[in-house]
Amino acid sequence: MAQMTMIQAITDALDIELNKDDRTLIFGEDVGKNGGVFRATEGLQDKHGEDRVFNTPLAESGIGGLAIGLSMEGFRPIMEIQFFGFLFEVMDSIAGQMSRTRFRMGGSRNMPITVRSPFGGGVATPEMHADSLEGLIAQSPGVKVVIPSNPYDAKGLLISSIRDNDPVVFLEHMKLYRSFREEVPEGEYTIPLGEANVVKEGTDVSIIAYGAMVREAIAAAETLEKEGINAEIIDLRTVYPLDIDTLIKTTEKTGRVVVVQEAQRQAGVGEKVISEISQRAVLSLKAPIQFVAAPNTVYPFGMAEKEWLPNANDIVEAVKEATVF
Repeated sequence: MAQMTMIQAITDALDIELNKDDRTLIFGEDVGKNGGVFRATEGLQDKHGEDRVFNTPLAESGIGGLAIGLSMEGFRPIMEIQFFGFLFEVMDSIAGQMSRTRFRMGGSRNMPITVRSPFGGGVATPEMHADSLEGLIAQSPGVKVVIPSNPYDAKGLLISSIRDNDPVVFLEHMKLYRSFREEVPEGEYTIPLGEANVVKEGTDVSIIAYGAMVREAIAAAETLEKEGINAEIIDLRTVYPLDIDTLIKTTEKTGRVVVVQEAQRQAGVGEKVISEISQRAVLSLKAPIQFVAAPNTVYPFGMAEKEWLPNANDIVEAVKEATVF
């Protein structure tokens, strides 16, 4: 089995879907010959041709409009937004049009669009490149939001996203692109959207995270293990819709919950997770739910990023708060 980085797993998934379905198209800023900023589409234009993998002007609103028009004509577009901090330029296409079309047209048309985009902190990008804006899209019914935490999941989830008949926003954390490798099967496989993953079984506390925060949760669990605390780790993988059954099951199992997100504390995905657990499993809780998130400020400049982002130490402290209650 091949050892792949996340970016290699993503390229592999895109190649598989281009081979499988002639209606699948990839387009965005510099995704053609250059292969995109992070080389996710490197080599795909040479292999599949300029009609199926092509550049667009530097206009996110135009990219979104093109995806909508192509899907109305029966194509399955995979559009790339170069950085998700530019979401506001294409917000109407995603939240105002793609998300509503199937409902608006009585189920007679679908929008099988995959919106790929890098995001996330820890790599010292310029302003508007690292923001975690998944909460904005997760509040838009009609759009699924997927955030993988490792190469294996990235490939399987991306193939599922491309084959879904509704729009999917597929967010790729920049810090995870080339930070580690793991075994990824050759050929096609899928991971169902809307299903969380139990990364590590545990009995004392549940740490619920997604994206790069799953790596921080794993590091925290290793520290806690040395202190006799056995943590269970849940990777959401899809932040909308949430896998409510898994959230309730782990809460009932451990009775203590720590929710972790990289985004600012207010009104994000983590708040939704806490809300669902509070409404459905409050009698199973042995302690108040702990919430680890970034401060409610504008995303900082690179020099302050490490101080601002949540990390494994923050998670360890939150777990201890939960376990001594």
